Amino acid sequence: MHLNIYKLYIIKIAKWFSLVMPIVVLFYNDNGLEQYDLMLLQGIYSVAIVVLEIPSGYFADVLGRKKTLIVGSIFGFAGFVVYSLGYGFYGFLIAELILGIGQSLISGADSAMLYDTLLAQNRNDKYLKFEGRMTSVGNFAEAIAGIIGGFLATYSLRTPYFFQTGVAFLAIPAAITLIEPARESHLKKLRFKDIISIFNHTLFINRELRFNIIFSAIIGCSTLTMAWFVQPYFKAVDLPLALYGVLWTFLNLSVGITSLMAQPVEKFFGNRRIFIIILITLSALYILSGLIQQYWAISFLFIFYFIRGFATPILKDYINKCADSSTRATVLSIRNFIIRLLFAAIGPLLGYLTDNYSLKNALTLAGIIFFVSGISLIIYRKVYK
Repeated sequence: MHLNIYKLYIIKIAKWFSLVMPIVVLFYNDNGLEQYDLMLLQGIYSVAIVVLEIPSGYFADVLGRKKTLIVGSIFGFAGFVVYSLGYGFYGFLIAELILGIGQSLISGADSAMLYDTLLAQNRNDKYLKFEGRMTSVGNFAEAIAGIIGGFLATYSLRTPYFFQTGVAFLAIPAAITLIEPARESHLKKLRFKDIISIFNHTLFINRELRFNIIFSAIIGCSTLTMAWFVQPYFKAVDLPLALYGVLWTFLNLSVGITSLMAQPVEKFFGNRRIFIIILITLSALYILSGLIQQYWAISFLFIFYFIRGFATPILKDYINKCADSSTRATVLSIRNFIIRLLFAAIGPLLGYLTDNYSLKNALTLAGIIFFVSGISLIIYRKVYK
């Protein structure tokens, strides 16, 4: 069973070894899409995930993490097959919907599989360490892929998509060979009322779990949104195209490095101060990136990605500590559900502001929205705890 962890690394690599991400905005532009179209596509992708996110986590709790990961990996592979052969908004829309299904099936199930694997070996106290490694592996993979993807794009902007299809395929044999850990308790049958019950317990009954889920979702949405602004920011500062892949690589390397530091960072600051530090820093960096658009200000993006590196595993660890093993995948899926719901609401708006007003306005508004949302939640928790 200890090999599960290495197979989860392969699934993470297949998911994050993104050859297309450094040039995806250019690829869309080359096919006649603008920033609003891009954000609309990603918003629809998020809606697809929103619709399936919680049910897919529930499937993982009932049918098993392994089966869910296998099906999710197959959809991930199929999505890039469609992307490689598709053209225009509607061709890409079909691909995004397929990828959305695959993503919803994998997210939550992978972290639950990791935690339960460690729990079966009485090593669940090491979860933060391994979750940090998982995040690090994903971002190192994305960093390396940035260089390779940029090189492949010199042949054509579609070439990285062909190779991405092969990378996505690697997750399928890795998922098939996973060993399902035994759980102390698990849901026996597929019942819709169970989903409602878990959702109610997570967001309305268990106050500590509710806070951790929603706060993590706000921060997760902020990092997801920034990922789609990196290339427009590069364009705004007139960065040479040849450097896109290089800087994208270093940004993701920075996440990979700080992910490994998640455990000592959390111990140093403690769980009370870490929330404030993450929120204020990320929000301020949004606003600074909006106000200052020069070469040297790309450093703001690097600081943002540094914070993102340790924030993700730390906030997931807090959620896992509050969640029951029998419903862990569903609970983690609720987090991802809220992230995608938030992005679907604000992503197209920020894309519209970028196209019709300025990148400055979009980034500044994003920073304000995330700060107000996060600080309101922290104050509410302090008042009503």
